[in-house]
Amino acid sequence: MYSIVYTKKAVCDIPNLKSAKLDNKAKALIELIRNDPYKTPPSYEKLQGDLKGAYSRRINIKHRLVYEVYEEDKIIKIISLWSHYDF
Repeated sequence: MYSIVYTKKAVCDIPNLKSAKLDNKAKALIELIRNDPYKTPPSYEKLQGDLKGAYSRRINIKHRLVYEVYEEDKIIKIISLWSHYDF
């Protein structure tokens, strides 16, 4: 099992998730990746560009859970809970 840490941006995204009623879906995805960040389904996407090395999973059609995995420390850093287009 991996430990979860959140960036400031991810923490700021939480009220948006709650107002969009997507917080339960995001919690379920976080629990899934906590156990195995590479498990499918749901599928994930390896990101490129500024977020190279990070992964993205859909919360819904518009919003994404973006995270990085640090295998040696068994840590998952949640970068964003809203979008990967803001970077």
